[in-house]
Amino acid sequence: MVNRKEIDPEESPAAEFGALLRRLRDERGWTQEELGARMRISGTHISAVETHRRPPTPRFARSADRALGTGDLLARKVRAVRNSSLLEGFPEFVKQEIRATEIRLFELGIIPGLLQTSEYAAAITRGALRRGAISEQQAEERLTLLAKRQASLKRDPVPIIHVVLDESCIRRLVGGAEVMSDQLESLIAFGELPNTVLQVAPYELGELRSFDLPVHLLTLPERTVLAYAESAQQGLLERDYGAVQPMLTAYHQLQAEALSQSASTVLIDQVRKGIS
Repeated sequence: MVNRKEIDPEESPAAEFGALLRRLRDERGWTQEELGARMRISGTHISAVETHRRPPTPRFARSADRALGTGDLLARKVRAVRNSSLLEGFPEFVKQEIRATEIRLFELGIIPGLLQTSEYAAAITRGALRRGAISEQQAEERLTLLAKRQASLKRDPVPIIHVVLDESCIRRLVGGAEVMSDQLESLIAFGELPNTVLQVAPYELGELRSFDLPVHLLTLPERTVLAYAESAQQGLLERDYGAVQPMLTAYHQLQAEALSQSASTVLIDQVRKGIS
């Protein structure tokens, strides 16, 4: 089939659901439009679910089961999608992140996942478990994906990585003094790599800080720039250049206002010595 997008079912629960839906549809020889007609929705909707650009709902799964004659197979599968701890848009973001030539990050309150030590990441996850925010399965999902993302940074050629941390990231004690001290030491080592730029946006920046939410900007090999931003409940991967360009401009402005890399390293080391 022309322009048929490949689906990796191991990428996420939503991708696994989409791959299963496509297989069941293919086995019956139906097009997306034909399945959509049986479900009284558009073929475009079917395509979006199959390629996990749109998450399946329980109602969608029940309707698909009726149309395909699969009992409650898809209804049971959709529970795994809804039980995932990954925000909508994040699995697709990760897929693009591992091929990006440049990565730009801004974070608030917490060290970005790509820069977390295993102990720091584990402490964050334990905190979410204790609060009941995630399950054991979701915790494992998060840590497994984080390890995959961090391993991808060692690809050849390595990506250029720009990181701006709000000062709250280095001030917030996570996992106790030893874990936090090791994390800050790891940050300093990260800033010394030839492919990285590490800066801190100090509290004094005030209203000149460009963002109030974490932001990720990816430059892909074909020079396309994507933006990903998230709140506590929602993630959004933005591809439209008209929407991405202002965020890229704001990021450059933030870099200009933030501390230099050398001054940032001094501040991080001061904080580290203060908690050791």
